Amino acid sequence: MLYRHYEDLVDKHRYQAIDYQWVSANRMAKTASAAVIASEDQLFYHHLGFDLHAIKLALNASLNGGQALRGASTITQQVAKNLFLIPSKSFIRKGLEAWFTILIELFWTKDRILTVYLNIAEFGDHLFGIEAASQRYFNCSANQLSRAQAALLAATLPNPLKLKADKPTSYVLKRQNWILRQMSNQAL
Repeated sequence: MLYRHYEDLVDKHRYQAIDYQWVSANRMAKTASAAVIASEDQLFYHHLGFDLHAIKLALNASLNGGQALRGASTITQQVAKNLFLIPSKSFIRKGLEAWFTILIELFWTKDRILTVYLNIAEFGDHLFGIEAASQRYFNCSANQLSRAQAALLAATLPNPLKLKADKPTSYVLKRQNWILRQMSNQAL
């Protein structure tokens, strides 16, 4: 959130307030957690912060000329990055992210990690957290999200500044449908 204000200052944009509200886990619909797990990290409850298979695939892709270190981050790694680091693509930042990921996995429960993730994830320009996103896009609180609404929000997470929940492209709608199928397949 602070980095978004820094970007505004550097880019000489006018000040824009952050739309954000923390919400406790018991005030979030289970569909929100299920959707982000289905979308971002289906092995969330089965690993210790790192999806080694996804990391191996990303490294192989990078070594074969593909995009470097893309698509291997777990929810815990995203919490580490969003909470403690700035967005950048470097091996140093990845190393720091790994360190924070280990600490988070050691000291927090999986449910705590998921709660923090849903509260700090960016869902649109200057829009952070599942509660603020639920209110802006669906005029409801996070504990009232339907499966389809939660899946639509999760569908924007790879790039919430380009992928819009309020104006979903055919790509976003396809992602939403894929997430809904994954939620059903995993009984989430």
